[in-house]
Amino acid sequence: MRTASLLALVIFSATASAGDLPDLNLTPGATDPEVSEANIKESICRVTHFTWEEGHMPPPSFLDSTKKELLKLYGYTDGDIRHYQMDHLIPLSLGGHPTDTKNIWPQVLITKWSARRKDYLEEILHDKVCKGEVKLKDAQEQIRTNWIDAYKKYIGDADK
Repeated sequence: MRTASLLALVIFSATASAGDLPDLNLTPGATDPEVSEANIKESICRVTHFTWEEGHMPPPSFLDSTKKELLKLYGYTDGDIRHYQMDHLIPLSLGGHPTDTKNIWPQVLITKWSARRKDYLEEILHDKVCKGEVKLKDAQEQIRTNWIDAYKKYIGDADK
């Protein structure tokens, strides 16, 4: 039994778990109509004291009020809200909608493919979009459909 448990742990840690990617039926992603390829220099790529993301982040009360509802909707049995981050599937830094619940999901914090890794990918993609290396719509779609694959494409496997 101990060997089977160890094997299951190894398999689990090597692959993405159910909480690592959102259910696209529940969270398909949504974009902010204020952001487009034509205005990225004036919106998400604008260099000022505050970032676009800081200026468009919904208040904590909004995210807190949706957290328990989304945990139930996702069927997570661990009700400890500290184990999750309310995350924008398409990040605000890439023109994700700040308050549309189709763009917000409870991302598990304690896994190989945690919210911290996705945050790092978001920074990399934001830089690439602002430098013109990746089109905004392409970055949004890659992170929306499978951010783990996008991470591997732009950064590499998390095990390395």
